[in-house]
Amino acid sequence: AGAQQYEPMAASVRAALHAAVSDAAAPTLPIPDAGERAQWLAEMSRRLAKRIPDEAYREELLTSIHYEATRAGLDPQMVLGLIQVESAFRKYAISSAGARGYMQVMPFWIKVIGRTDDNLFHMRTNLRYGCTILRHYLDIEKGNLFRALGRYNGSLGKPDYPNLVRAAWERHWSWKPQQLAAAGAAAPQAGAATGR
Repeated sequence: AGAQQYEPMAASVRAALHAAVSDAAAPTLPIPDAGERAQWLAEMSRRLAKRIPDEAYREELLTSIHYEATRAGLDPQMVLGLIQVESAFRKYAISSAGARGYMQVMPFWIKVIGRTDDNLFHMRTNLRYGCTILRHYLDIEKGNLFRALGRYNGSLGKPDYPNLVRAAWERHWSWKPQQLAAAGAAAPQAGAATGR
């Protein structure tokens, strides 16, 4: 994201983005079903364990990612793929262009939409900014994720970055709730028992 460019925006857009990064609600895992919530957290925690050995911190990070992604209308698994590509889950990552943290947010965003004392190395602040910025780009691109990811990385129109994020998302972070898989597996067995 180090090549992100500042783009002039309307005052109403700036105000909406500021409001989006200002809400300080405590993060919770926004999956309604308790069983699925536990399964998601256990599975994603297992996948992230090699990169972040501290289990309590890992679960706090995963909960915050899911919360911020869902809050911004993004797929949490896609955001996990983006973080893997951007920072390899390094909290204090800094790009050559000065982008910071898990989601490699450029410091100019603090002046554009935040408060001057915001710390882009703070976990929730970084995730909130990153998800809000990606949502903003998705809105600009009318839902086109390929183009929104290109804007996020500062490589609009080039396939490398969007393809890297999609590959990380699909290879490492895809998630299908176990309940749906179990329900889908039951149907063929029922048909086989009746001889159809």
